[in-house]
Amino acid sequence: MTSFEMNNQTFVNEFIFLGFSNHSNLQGLFFLIFLVIYLTTLLGNILIIIATRVSPALHTPMYFFLSNLSFLDICYTSTTIPVLLVNFFREKKTISYDGCLSQIFFFVTSAGTEGVLLAAMAYDRYVAICRPLQYPVLMSMKVSVCLVAGSWLCGLVNSATHTVLATMLTLCGPNQISHFLCDIPLLLKLSCSDTSVNESVLHVASATIGLSPCLFTAGSYTLIISAILRIPSAQGKRKAFSTCASHLTVVVVFYGTANFNYDRPREGYSLDMDILVSVLFCVVTPMLNPIIYSLRNKDVKGALWKLTGKQIL
Repeated sequence: MTSFEMNNQTFVNEFIFLGFSNHSNLQGLFFLIFLVIYLTTLLGNILIIIATRVSPALHTPMYFFLSNLSFLDICYTSTTIPVLLVNFFREKKTISYDGCLSQIFFFVTSAGTEGVLLAAMAYDRYVAICRPLQYPVLMSMKVSVCLVAGSWLCGLVNSATHTVLATMLTLCGPNQISHFLCDIPLLLKLSCSDTSVNESVLHVASATIGLSPCLFTAGSYTLIISAILRIPSAQGKRKAFSTCASHLTVVVVFYGTANFNYDRPREGYSLDMDILVSVLFCVVTPMLNPIIYSLRNKDVKGALWKLTGKQIL
């Protein structure tokens, strides 16, 4: 690297997003669609949080986890969508260098924390169905708080590590990001310095924060389904499955879109396909979570009915 390139790196103070740039005549329509999605996400998750706080029937570990999941989904979308909405009205869709790093930190924190939290929720369902007599001890409020705190700690440590390493990258240009948000793999593509440490840490994080919770959740549900199948009555099976159906649906949606977003081959996909996959993972999934719990969970539906004063779904 030449001394000129080294000095030029100091003046890289913004990035240009290329996401949605192929459809300049549809910016107004995109703005309305994402605004509706964002407002729906905020309303749905805020209602879930309020309902779990004011309804005595929802003062259990499962709904304590759910309220934290809803808060995470609000953080998730608020990290990316407001910037996206503003950029729909800009000819040059930009984000500052500091803004990009901040977006990476909060986005990776939310995604990592949610993956670990979903695993904690799977453990809660395992104890409730497979070891019901020990549930009050194994899933006390103290244990629940520790599991939530541990999820946040994993997400924060993982995100802080990636963000600090990102600040050490030398960016020689171009400063164009083929997306609508900042993310670690996208920033590594813009670096002209050695990224081997960043990539190694990324692989380790994928195994610990991504794959491990996924495998733990899958193992938990294998035991849960096995226990449900041993219940003699059909009514008992339906009742047991109904207690975990919402969470299982959320898990499938989250890990399914996450794996397709990060683990699919990059070759042979257009910019529009990359954007669509990321929209499903980053934007649509947080909106679906409160809808899924409203549709599948009678306790949540009842609490929302009392909260809003009308029948919901």
